[in-house]
Amino acid sequence: MRSGLVEQGVMGENGAISAIVPDVSVVVPIHNEVESLPLLLEAIASTLSSSQVNYEIICVDDGSTDGSGDFLKEQAQIRTDLKAVILRRNYGQTAAMAAGFYYAVGKAIVTLDADLQNDPADIPMLLAKLDEGYDLVSGWRQKRQDGAVNRLLPSKIANWLIRRTTSVNIHDYGCSLKAYRAELLADMNLYGELHRFLPALAYIEGARITEIPVRHHARRFGHSKYGIWRTFRVLMDLLTILFMKRFLTRPMHVFGLLGLISMFSGTAIGIYLTFVKLALGEMIGNRPLLILAVLLLLTGVQLFCFGLLAELLMRTYHESQGRPIYRVREVVAKNVK
Repeated sequence: MRSGLVEQGVMGENGAISAIVPDVSVVVPIHNEVESLPLLLEAIASTLSSSQVNYEIICVDDGSTDGSGDFLKEQAQIRTDLKAVILRRNYGQTAAMAAGFYYAVGKAIVTLDADLQNDPADIPMLLAKLDEGYDLVSGWRQKRQDGAVNRLLPSKIANWLIRRTTSVNIHDYGCSLKAYRAELLADMNLYGELHRFLPALAYIEGARITEIPVRHHARRFGHSKYGIWRTFRVLMDLLTILFMKRFLTRPMHVFGLLGLISMFSGTAIGIYLTFVKLALGEMIGNRPLLILAVLLLLTGVQLFCFGLLAELLMRTYHESQGRPIYRVREVVAKNVK
């Protein structure tokens, strides 16, 4: 048995127990990967032990039905470097990663898939890049070992679209092998299926982001949980990220603008119809433009009200959590004695 943290606490000179904070927490979301787990745990432990890094492994079982949860609970009883987090049902990869982040206590957090396609031997390389001052280091699977039609083509299209939309120049958003500073993840909340957009969310938080090539292996056990059918979800999440990036702290700018455009258009059509009725003496009651004018005016009022409600919700979101609308990287000041 390998151990990343020899003890969970050590006795200090004053007799107090102080916890050992690991250098890195490795978070692995798992769903039906029981065959790959023994090899994965050994590969992570071997890599980080040889690098002389204090570490912990947090495996989150996301409602597996193949015995993955039982295996993890058994291993967590005999290994001091493993935390097994067993979810009550299958919530999805985003929720599993969020649970792993919650239980991680390392100074840096690394994520990777459990299917052995990501190579744990690349973890020290990501951590070294993180030490250069970056907040997030993303892996880039330059030579992917996946099917061309159901995986590679949708991935290339999605990555291109996300790059153009978010302005975060990363080639491979779908690569789970990433390294983060713990304080960065502390400022980020995950919902829906936003795990693939973590670099974009980090960019919103003002993170320094880079990307390095990593190895990618063909799947050895089981089958992929991804496919072309996820494209629709990616598009919906992309719209969410786009809104958060541009309008999270000023939603009135989008709803109010659309509302004003709608009300102005409805008013302009109404003025035109009034002129036709009064100046030209023509009937307007059976004209589709009259219905359009009314709809535009009502839609404009509703959008404007949505903007006001969104502003109130935004203020409640930030103020109830004491969450500022800015992020401070560092404060530099000369001490005055």
